[in-house]
Formats: sequence, structure tokens, C-alpha cells
Amino acid sequence: MSEPSLRDLLDQMTDLGRILTHQGASVARLVDDSRAAAARSRTGADIPLLVELFALHGDASSCASTARSRRERAAFGALCAGLERLLAGRGAVLVTPEPGVPFDAASMEASEVVATENPALDRTVGAVLEPGLWLTEAARSLRPARVVVRRHRPAG
Repeated sequence: MSEPSLRDLLDQMTDLGRILTHQGASVARLVDDSRAAAARSRTGADIPLLVELFALHGDASSCASTARSRRERAAFGALCAGLERLLAGRGAVLVTPEPGVPFDAASMEASEVVATENPALDRTVGAVLEPGLWLTEAARSLRPARVVVRRHRPAG
């Protein structure tokens, strides 16, 4: 067996240098892609997708409420549930406040104000007209829930 020549060693070192350079560039691309994905998630790059999923949820919900058969209502209800899971998986939740909870201007829009005789119900939700969409990581509303707000005004 002959010893490798100096030229063979130089070629092997050159090849090794190319491999290391290529691997270093691959690692740098992976780091850059990871940073870009993190930046997109912070800035809400999926907002157009969330808006479309939210609109589909609204359509499916409307279809479920107007369906003529139990089978159709169940199918549209299942579609709504699946869309809610997709929204949650992308960092958003539907805002559907229960009647009686305090009005929250950060996640709700007062579309209508109705009078109430009960002072304990002042500035609470009377009904939900349309659900809203809340971005959990950004802690902000993408679409406020449209609600009816109760307002107590003492007679006087």
C-alpha cells in the first residue's frame, strides 16, 4: 500500500473544506428560516389565513342555523368545530361572550345599547350579534365581537 501523496492530501483537505462550507451554509439557512418564522408569528403573518378561516366559520355557522334537517345542522356544526380547532391551532380564539359578562372594549364592539332596570346589569353583554376573533399571542382583537350592551340609567 502506498502512502498518499501530498497532492492527494491537499485534494482531500479541499474536499473537506467544501463539505464544511456547504454544511455551514445549510445550518445558517436553517437558523435564518427559524428566525423568519418566529418573526412572522410575532407580527401576525398568518392574519390573512385567520381572517379567511373566521369568515368560513361564520358561513358554516349561518348554514347550521338555517339548515332544514338535523343531519345538515350536525354536518355544519362539525365543520364549525373543525374551523374553531384550526383557528386555535393558529393562535386565535373565537370571542363569544355569555350574556351578563361585563362589556370589554378590547374584544367587543357595542353595536346596540339597550336599557335595563337592573343596576347590576349595567354595562354587561345582553346578546352576541356576531362572534369576534382574538389573537392569543399578540393579545389583541382581530375582529371585535359585535354585542348588545345593557345600560342602566337611573330615573331622574
